[in-house]
Amino acid sequence: MKNHAMALSRPSTARKDTGPTQRGQCSKRVSILDAAANVFCREGFSGASIDEIAIEACVSRQTIYNHYREKETLFVAVIEDVMERANAMLFSTLSTFPDKPDHLQQDLADFAIRLTKNCLCNDDGKFLRRLVQSEGERYPHLFEGWRQHGPCKISTTLGALFAKLAHKGALRIDDFDLAARQFLALVNADLQMIYLFGGKPTEEELQTAAKNAVETFLRAYGPRVQETSSQPAPVLMAVS
Repeated sequence: MKNHAMALSRPSTARKDTGPTQRGQCSKRVSILDAAANVFCREGFSGASIDEIAIEACVSRQTIYNHYREKETLFVAVIEDVMERANAMLFSTLSTFPDKPDHLQQDLADFAIRLTKNCLCNDDGKFLRRLVQSEGERYPHLFEGWRQHGPCKISTTLGALFAKLAHKGALRIDDFDLAARQFLALVNADLQMIYLFGGKPTEEELQTAAKNAVETFLRAYGPRVQETSSQPAPVLMAVS
């Protein structure tokens, strides 16, 4: 049974008005990429056909070959197109990372929710995750760019943000990249089964997952609370 296509929302981008011919070519490329993304998601790389993509894009088969030469070239272009949007959203979200330790636990939980909503639960995140799961083993080279510019880059950037908090004394971290990877793993821990079956977490599930993740993270990397002795101070007796 065929799965329903995943609709990918393309953000509105300003394009230079260079005349009707170039505008038409640009419009065709957009239509081809959108249609190819839907077909690849629905059928997988092996099952997708150029004919099916052409029908969905309302262009001819030859038009697709004129732009992309072969199916693998088109597939790479789709991955790069989705990855570009996903990275833009990712770094927009990372710019909201809390940089003050005043309300760190709540601020980190709110950040974790934004990260999940904007980068994992959105259409582009689900598209990439689904294609990696279905095609990654057979075509690992097609996803190497995504791996380097997606998961690897987010860990490095997030590690640098944790380093700033550690410098302010809000966290105790020796290996910032490791802490970043563990933070991301904790944020996803309670949501993995939902993603696996194609579900979308509720607001309550997102909040609970973020709360659990941040509490566990801060138990490992939060500042130490100075221990105070429970024994009363000795009383010095005057010697007569």
